[in-house]
Order: sequence, then C-alpha cells, then structure tokens
Amino acid sequence: MAEVMGVVERLWRYPVKSTGGERLDSVEVDGRGLAGDRLYAVRDGRGKFGSGKNTRRFRRIDGLLRLGSRLGCRLDRPELLDPLGNPVGEPTAFLRAYLQREDVELAREDTVPHFDQLPVSVLTTATLDWVRRAVPSAVVDERRFRPNVLLRTPPGTPPFVEDTWFGHEGRATGGVRLAFLRASERCAMIGAAQPGLPHAPEILKAVTHAHAARLDALAEVGRPGHLRVGDTFTLT
Repeated sequence: MAEVMGVVERLWRYPVKSTGGERLDSVEVDGRGLAGDRLYAVRDGRGKFGSGKNTRRFRRIDGLLRLGSRLGCRLDRPELLDPLGNPVGEPTAFLRAYLQREDVELAREDTVPHFDQLPVSVLTTATLDWVRRAVPSAVVDERRFRPNVLLRTPPGTPPFVEDTWFGHEGRATGGVRLAFLRASERCAMIGAAQPGLPHAPEILKAVTHAHAARLDALAEVGRPGHLRVGDTFTLT
C-alpha cells in the first residue's frame, strides 16, 4: 500500500538563481523541474553564475538574496525586484549599479545548468519544525532553505523523514511523479540575511551537528504534469 507523505502546503519558484522566490498556487512541472525555476541567473564576465558559494560553475556574489524575482505567466523575461520589493526597469543595468560590478548581466540558461544539484527540492514541515525547536533564537521559515515544495506531513512524522524517501518515487494527486535521490548539502546561505529574515549563522551549526549539514529531499522529475497546493503526495 502506498504511504501518504503529506499535502503540498506551499510551492516556490526562483526565476533568478539566488534571489528571493515567487510563491505559487499551481505550476507546470516538466522534465527540467518547475517551469521557469532558476531559468535565469546573474552571470559574470568569466561565465560563472551568481550564488552563495564558489565552485567550478558558481561565484559567490553577496547581495542577491536581498533581491526578488517573479515570472507570473511569462517565461521569456523575469521581473527583478529591488530590496524593497519594487520592480526594476532594466535588470542588467540595475544589477551593475547595485552590485557595483560592470561585468555582470542577467542571463537565461543555455548549455550550463543553473541548478546546484538536482531540479526539485522538497522539504517537510516536520523537518522545518525541528529547525525551529533546535534554534529558538532564530527567525525560521522555509525561505531559508529555498525548497520548491513545502509538504505538510501527518502528525507524529519525525524530522528528516525525507531521508527515507531516497530510492523511491513520490506521486502527486495530479499525476506529477518525483524520483527522490539525495539531500541538499547546506552552506552558510541558509543563515544569510534576506527580507524579513535576519542573519542567523546558528542555523547551519545546528543542521551540521544534527544531520551532517544535509536537509530536504532532492528529486528528478519522473513524470511531468500540473502541481497544485493541496495535492497529496504518496510514496511508492
């Protein structure tokens, strides 16, 4: 018998990588992930993408998390929002002035993917509630962890239940299927300041101590479809 994992409580899309997300009531899910998610990024003169860390593909660019982005019904051009939530007229010109860098531009994904690891991140309320208990001094909500799906789990669900999903598939009421593979490796970005959430480095310390800095479930899309708030996921 299929096990009920939970109900979709919130959906998030991040049109411009490493900026604030766009909360949705429903979204199309294709082979790449949620339609439009991380489809754009801030690219520097060396071809690296703005992020909270330095890697082969990414370059740490501070300040991006204070910005927001949204697509609405259009995928051809994102709307970039300044730290006060106001739309900016010309994203690249704004980014150059805001970041004080002339080598950056807003770029659409081409041959190099913008995802850190896998296309879809799912986080449970059971795990999120554990973080709140573990770090009572911090302001905690799911925006710290940038999931695509926040899943409301049944009463009594233990934290880090996401670990038990790896190697299995989650099926949503509307037909979307997600193949769960592993957890995200967390960095200082989960404690970084952003609108409404002050700097809280103690969050990463708690997650590192309790769970080797891993938190959520990352998935590939097993079957595209339409995903809605209120959909039930079952584990198969």
